[in-house]
Amino acid sequence: MKISKRLGSVKPSSTLAVTAKVLELRAAGREVIGFAAGEPDFDTWPHVCQAAIDAIARGDFRYTAVGGTPELKDAIRLKLERDNGLSYEASAVMASCGGKQALYNAMQSLLDDGDEVVIPGPYWVSYADLVVLAGGVPKVVMASEENGFKLTAAELDAAIGPRTKLVIVNSPSNPTGATYSEAELVELAGVLARKDCCVLTDDVYEFIRYDGDRPRHLLQIDPDLRERTLVVNSVSKTYAMTGWRIGYAAGPPALIKAMATIQGQSTSNPTAIAQAAAAAALSGPQDELGPMVVEFRKRRDFVCERLNAIDGLSTTLPGGAFYVFVNVDGALARAGARDGDELALRLLDGAGVGLVGGNDFGSTRHVRISYATSMELLERGLDSIEGWLAGL
Repeated sequence: MKISKRLGSVKPSSTLAVTAKVLELRAAGREVIGFAAGEPDFDTWPHVCQAAIDAIARGDFRYTAVGGTPELKDAIRLKLERDNGLSYEASAVMASCGGKQALYNAMQSLLDDGDEVVIPGPYWVSYADLVVLAGGVPKVVMASEENGFKLTAAELDAAIGPRTKLVIVNSPSNPTGATYSEAELVELAGVLARKDCCVLTDDVYEFIRYDGDRPRHLLQIDPDLRERTLVVNSVSKTYAMTGWRIGYAAGPPALIKAMATIQGQSTSNPTAIAQAAAAAALSGPQDELGPMVVEFRKRRDFVCERLNAIDGLSTTLPGGAFYVFVNVDGALARAGARDGDELALRLLDGAGVGLVGGNDFGSTRHVRISYATSMELLERGLDSIEGWLAGL
């Protein structure tokens, strides 16, 4: 059987691959500490779980409309108005099987062969491959570590060319935790206002930020961008609902209709029961979010301090999300590793710690550590990394 040539340009997700390897080693009896998965270690909120139980009791477990139930669409609209100051009609929002499917639907709906997509790097591993699957061309523009891994307005301006169809904005960012201030977003919006391209804001980590006030949304800063901007989000990170698989998007109705067509020919509707839970998460009390962010900030501070004290490693202090992007320049030669990916493999084998090499994020000089796990495991894992490097 011959596999499609298209798949030759697409890589498996490196984050999922490392997570699978960690689970495989654990199943074989090996003790491995996992710093790879971007998954909050908190439980889904009780009232959200109860909403799913109630849906089952009511018999709400059949097919729904492709883009989501009216209740979930109303909850998405409520959230966007309450938290982002953005008002959308029901025809301008839809739900998907996770934020990744919303991004896939968008790429398939927007891109023609050869269209360029500007992706600020370091970038989430799936962006480039989703572009390639749609026939587009990823144009990665690497932001400097010295600037906190944030793209400047001048860099964005220079990157957008005549073939640019789409620009992705992700703040806070995966893998770096880079978090744009409102002043920085104003500058980026000024560039985008002058350009003839679409914009996609990936807001999945919007509430997991630690320093300063949460800025206005890009579309509040410049409402004129609204007719060519898609807002993508998910309940996975904010509400610790990764396995529930509910993402959502809001944008021009014609684009949402096209995305629903793509989804209708792939998965159809997201799981009905998960939709009921997501509606409760988005529209219900938000009290449990604050303590989770406080705990993440505590872990961030600890992890960054420990990493910067380990010979050969260094990291900047991320402003959001729950990752640190660790510079490993000083450890590569000592570990006999060519790049971050090879060092990650050696750490898995030698230190029993699973983390993700930076290659597929756009940097061979870094690895990504997720601190979405307990302080006990963070302490043990970082001790193991330090001990292994010291013994080389």
